Amino acid sequence: MYGLPVSTEVKRVLPKAQIYKKFEFKQSQRDAFDRDIARLDFTHVISPQTLPAIAEAEDIKAIFVVRVELKRLDYDPKNLILISKLIPHKLILMLCHKDKMQIAVYHTGIFISPWSTTENIHLELVGLNLDSIWQNFISQISGLKVDEGSDIDTAIESNRKKEQLTKQLDSLQKKLSNCRQNKKQLELFHEIKELKRELSSIK
Repeated sequence: MYGLPVSTEVKRVLPKAQIYKKFEFKQSQRDAFDRDIARLDFTHVISPQTLPAIAEAEDIKAIFVVRVELKRLDYDPKNLILISKLIPHKLILMLCHKDKMQIAVYHTGIFISPWSTTENIHLELVGLNLDSIWQNFISQISGLKVDEGSDIDTAIESNRKKEQLTKQLDSLQKKLSNCRQNKKQLELFHEIKELKRELSSIK
């Protein structure tokens, strides 16, 4: 399933009532969670016990894949973050709604793949230890490329910096197009030039 080895497959329901009780959800949290999520199931465990050829990482003993049955397509991503933070394991969330699926992972922030059909959803198992497998999963889901000799955290930080600079650049260009003062236009022009230079320097 999902392109993962049969040896990693498990069948274990994660009852919502158990989550509510264990983590002492407030009624408002329960209502919000229940609006979006119908069911949770552990479907895979990736570890040296299920895949003897791979090694543990210093802070990763296993990676769990959880199938999340959604009640609606326009769910609140905060509920995915909540699941990822409450369950003390590295999680890959397989989001399902009728014949549509997408994959989500939380790592310093939430990353969600585009919607696709069930048959086109798969995870590629790449790496010799759980840390490299985890980083490759994040790369696959987020679409971020990790350069050789780098890591996923560097790629994430670079992408966030690009997004921040791009927003600033768009804002300055709008100001420039609406500006009628020559002195202010010159200032904006130099700011835009500096931002473009900084943006082009980020790999």
